[in-house]
Amino acid sequence: MSVVGVDLGALNTVIAVARNRGVDVITNEVSNRATPSMVAFGTKNRYLGEPAKTQEISNLKNTVGMLKRLAGRRFGEPELNIESQFISAELVEARGGEVGARVKYLGQDETFTGTQLIAMFLSKVKQTASAELKLPVSDIVLSVPPWFTDAQRRSIMDAAEIAGLKLLRLMNDTTATALGYGITKLDLPPQEEKPRRVCFIDIGHSNYTASIVAFKKGELTVLSTAYDRHFGGRDFDKALIDHFGIEFKEKNKIDIHANPKAYFRLAAGVEKLKKILSANAQAPLNIESIMNDVDVSSMLKREDLEELVKPLLDRCTIPLEQALKDANLTIEDIDAIELVGGCTRVPSLKERISAFFNKPLSFTLNQDEAVARGCAFACAILSPVFKVRDFTIHDIVSYPIEFTWEQSPEIPDEDTSLTVFGKNNAVPSTKILTFYRKEPFDLEAKYAEPEKLPGKISPWIGRFSIKGVKPDPKDDFMICKLKARVNLHGVLNVESGYYVEEVEVEEDVMDTDGNPTDKPKEKVKKQVKKGELPVISATASLDQDMKNILNEREQELVTQDKLVADTEDRKNALEEYIYETRGKIDDLYASFASEDEKSKIRRIMDEAEEWLYNDGDDATKSVYIAKIEELRSNVGPVAQRYFDSEEEKRQAERQKRDELDAMRKAQEDMARRNTEHKDAEMKDPDGHQPQVYEAADRMDI
Repeated sequence: MSVVGVDLGALNTVIAVARNRGVDVITNEVSNRATPSMVAFGTKNRYLGEPAKTQEISNLKNTVGMLKRLAGRRFGEPELNIESQFISAELVEARGGEVGARVKYLGQDETFTGTQLIAMFLSKVKQTASAELKLPVSDIVLSVPPWFTDAQRRSIMDAAEIAGLKLLRLMNDTTATALGYGITKLDLPPQEEKPRRVCFIDIGHSNYTASIVAFKKGELTVLSTAYDRHFGGRDFDKALIDHFGIEFKEKNKIDIHANPKAYFRLAAGVEKLKKILSANAQAPLNIESIMNDVDVSSMLKREDLEELVKPLLDRCTIPLEQALKDANLTIEDIDAIELVGGCTRVPSLKERISAFFNKPLSFTLNQDEAVARGCAFACAILSPVFKVRDFTIHDIVSYPIEFTWEQSPEIPDEDTSLTVFGKNNAVPSTKILTFYRKEPFDLEAKYAEPEKLPGKISPWIGRFSIKGVKPDPKDDFMICKLKARVNLHGVLNVESGYYVEEVEVEEDVMDTDGNPTDKPKEKVKKQVKKGELPVISATASLDQDMKNILNEREQELVTQDKLVADTEDRKNALEEYIYETRGKIDDLYASFASEDEKSKIRRIMDEAEEWLYNDGDDATKSVYIAKIEELRSNVGPVAQRYFDSEEEKRQAERQKRDELDAMRKAQEDMARRNTEHKDAEMKDPDGHQPQVYEAADRMDI
């Protein structure tokens, strides 16, 4: 069983695995510890991760990044206008009103939903992890931002299932970081003492999250979480792009905003410049042939960058203030401030945060890998394969959830809505709802404060139809009990329904200590479960039939990618064989072929090379295999002579080694026998070893 934690980032994804000796971050096929969260489409196959990043600028319209930001979003939401600035592919309305990307794949226009695109990338994650572990990967824990809604979480869950993964838990980013921090600490306060309160600040590529977490021995409790969904590395980059865009328009007479490739070239340049400025007072920007064969260059000082991003820096304490307010704490109550995320390397940002708390900041966790490591720990806790130190996680609901229903005609004063899970309610959490009804009824779940949702996303969560309801035998109301639960993923479901009847039972009268007394038993009314009530759910999740269809489609795409990769391998093998044979015919094989044979082989190789770079450039895998076999059959006789000669040499060398070994053994045996003979001669007739005396110095008188 695999134990894998995945930090699904907007820019990059980090994969960690739990092993017997701890948690390791694994590398991808090019030995990078982070894989670009990107999917691209070509004329023959898809490009996932590193290959997608490599061809991004040359294939902008068919490359989709920021995958996580598309999860669970509906086309037409105002916030998608912001996301479209960072995604080069065209965003369109896809199946069921979900946002998707229109791309050209295998020469045809295709539209893939955000959920499908995420599933494609998770297939790459699965492949990378499997290659490292040398076994199939199924069980994983995935991270998501705490501000993700029910619909966004369900989209990630559906994507994981489409990719053939078993999602054990969707974990909030900062909660995963907190777990990785706390589970290795041996000095956490015991249960009876005041907890250690730590503020975890995660500023990544696209969003800023602050969580205040209380630690005690063996547990963590998230007290509050606040966030800014549009504060991250990409926003710093955009400020720089806009600055240089104006400069180059004035100085070089070019408009990078009018040319998508120029825009993304500049984006790559300013990202490098920003990183250099994190450690240096100034940094250069040089981009060759940014557009219209124009080279551009400039220089920027750190103080100039700070002035450009001042509007962002002015917002950096807002999530911190909100987190303290929601936790009912003051700055003095915070024991430590842990920073993670690539954007926390910006010096001015660190200075602002440190000044807010009036305390030094802590960087004990790996800024780029802390979330993935925490997810791997969570996966190990949920896995029966690993024995992990007991550690309980108490997370919270980010938005209050309410249920609404139609009023019963026979209960005119009945309330028709109820906030069941308040803000900061514990996760996971279960509530039992009671209704009095004579016929089937519906419940609708939605977020109670729609204005606080990300980008005016729909507050609707789901509709739950309760079936099998009817009057009781006395033609009175049936007492219906519904089990509503926010599960480990932070997703709401009405998991089950049942009905009860009130019956009178006799019970002992208890004293104040809870012990039965001698008093006569008293009759009390109790509710007894009598039967189940079917619940039909309609949520943002895909139905199982659709998930099966999309899973089959994904498997077809994976097969197509593998076929293309295998075909490319066979093509490369053919090319390599042609060049190797040319070299060998004038070197290794030279003395084993006649001039006619050499000429024939050279001619065949020249013809094969010409075919490979012309008609054979786009051949099938089987054609390349057949071609290389044809070449080998022509080279075979000469190669066989060489191999026979080499084998004769090896046999001769082996025989020579055997003769030398036999001679050496005979000499050793002879030496051993001589030694034994000498020892025998030195013994007296009785078989005793004669004594040897040293002669003393004497003086004759």
